[in-house]
Amino acid sequence: MSAALVKPVLYSYFRSSCSWRVRIALALKGITYDQMPVNLLKDGGQQFSTEFQAVNPMQQVPALKIDGIMLSQSLAIIQYLEETRPNPRLLPQDLKNRAQARMISDHIVSGIQPLQNLTLLKQVGEEKKLEWAQHCITRGFQALEQILQHTAGRYCIGDEPEQKVHETSGGHLIPELNIPVLQLLHPTVGGKVNLGV
Repeated sequence: MSAALVKPVLYSYFRSSCSWRVRIALALKGITYDQMPVNLLKDGGQQFSTEFQAVNPMQQVPALKIDGIMLSQSLAIIQYLEETRPNPRLLPQDLKNRAQARMISDHIVSGIQPLQNLTLLKQVGEEKKLEWAQHCITRGFQALEQILQHTAGRYCIGDEPEQKVHETSGGHLIPELNIPVLQLLHPTVGGKVNLGV
């Protein structure tokens, strides 16, 4: 059977914001897939098992087996989906807008999200982890807010639906923030974001 005809397999954890990004992209592209859950908390973290290390040597989710290859890192997976299955588009056609969309995505996946991952929070320690995560997310959202003031229309980049950033936070350990542009773009935010634990 051709690799292109085999249903993709997503290795994922339901609370992983990185996995959410990939699930959203797969859904928007209309790609059906099988899911292999990887519990990041059970048994000390199933991502650290020998079996999963064979899937992704970084021992992180998500990982996607598709078209005969194994991919990891959410943005690399999404870029592959966009390049191999271009419709419907996830990124703007205009190259400047596309670069801005990628910049915003990189700010989230490189500058906000990894700073409050489970592995790092373990190193910070139980009594400091909430404070650390809130500090990193607040700083990141404040920078994101400044960027969005220059790029946003109806969505994060302009007014076309494919330019919408579908995930703003991951929903974990976020302090109360006043983020006006994100409030306009994401109606469920309401007056303030208060997702702290």
